[in-house]
Amino acid sequence: MYGPPVDLSFKDINSVTGALAEVPRSGLRPLKTNSKGKYQSCSLRLSNNSISDVTGLQYILSHFLAQPSKLGWLDLSFNKITCIDPVLCELSELRVLYLHGNNIWNLSDVDQLREMQYLHTITLHGNAIETNINYRNHVITALPHLKKMDFSAVTREQQVLANVWHHGRNRGKNTRESLQ
Repeated sequence: MYGPPVDLSFKDINSVTGALAEVPRSGLRPLKTNSKGKYQSCSLRLSNNSISDVTGLQYILSHFLAQPSKLGWLDLSFNKITCIDPVLCELSELRVLYLHGNNIWNLSDVDQLREMQYLHTITLHGNAIETNINYRNHVITALPHLKKMDFSAVTREQQVLANVWHHGRNRGKNTRESLQ
């Protein structure tokens, strides 16, 4: 089940469902299929296209993968995605999520990924959210299982500092609310 990624990158796809008309790129290791013609892979690349949202992602996974519920790695980098869609939270086995080089602008979108208990690697650099001064702290606090963020290790020290930042921020909110 751990075959090479189903690679639909650089296909000029405008929507996730646009991938239906494409044949995955062949790599060094050939893709293997089951008796139903579904690929035996836990990885999907949809990078370097023009995808603006992930509507239809579950359908695409079912179309291409022999075991779509086992998706562990998803590359949506270098597209035109503007928000983190809740459909990503349905990918319960997802461990690696690449979203760098998109147009994601709302930092709080990351919060909904908190329920993804196996997610240990995420890339978000190259999005508008990266310009927020608290970007790294926010993401590390929202996703406590992270081991890597933006291709850099998340250290224990960074986790502690992010938690201090988070608790200080919440204490400030509570103080302001009690004064009103």
